[in-house]
Amino acid sequence: MFSPSEDQNRRLLRARDAMDREFDSPLDVPALARIALMSPTHFTRSFRATFGETPHRYLQRRRIERAMALLRSTSVAVTDVSAQVGFESLGTFSRTFRAIVGVSPTEYRTRTRPVAVPGCFVKAWSKPSSFG
Repeated sequence: MFSPSEDQNRRLLRARDAMDREFDSPLDVPALARIALMSPTHFTRSFRATFGETPHRYLQRRRIERAMALLRSTSVAVTDVSAQVGFESLGTFSRTFRAIVGVSPTEYRTRTRPVAVPGCFVKAWSKPSSFG
């Protein structure tokens, strides 16, 4: 049997895992709160208290991390990268990318090169920690 706080953490992890798996899907707070078996307001407060950022910010950061990997390792058009990581608008993608990374997606692609190390190291080195 789990304590109430352990149970809540398990439910929050279940929602965060869904964001990690389905980052390219249209996810919103009410859907994530249902996964965690919480009200949307309680879910947002609890998620922020547990993980240090809101669910929306976490999801945006995960999408941008994946976009960074695609921009580094493929020649897929920025518009297609935007759609592949779950953004409905290229403008929102570009604005969010610049806010997190500090440069536009196109600038990022021209400044970075694929690195001959395991992907997990590249992800750790280039992981954006938070917004701005």
